[in-house]
Amino acid sequence: MSETKTLNVQYYAVLREERGASEERLESTAATAGALYESLRNQHGFSLEAKQLRVVVNEDFRPWDTPLASGDTVVFIPPVAGG
Repeated sequence: MSETKTLNVQYYAVLREERGASEERLESTAATAGALYESLRNQHGFSLEAKQLRVVVNEDFRPWDTPLASGDTVVFIPPVAGG
C-alpha cells in the first residue's frame, strides 16, 4: 500500500489556465513525479502529456521516475512560446 504524502504543486502557463490556480497543496499516494502528473492530468483534464513537460522537484530538474516524499514541492514546466 502506498503512503499518503502532502505535496505542494505549482502550475505555470497553460497548466495554470487549465487548473484555474497557480498552486495547490494536496494529499497523494503517487510514488513518483510521473505518477503524480498522470493522476492530476486525469483529475483536472490537462491537455499536455508528461513527455511535453519538464518536472522540478524541490528546485531541481528531475526525471519523471523521481520518488516523492511528504513536503516536496513539485513544479510542472510546460513548453514556453515567446516572441
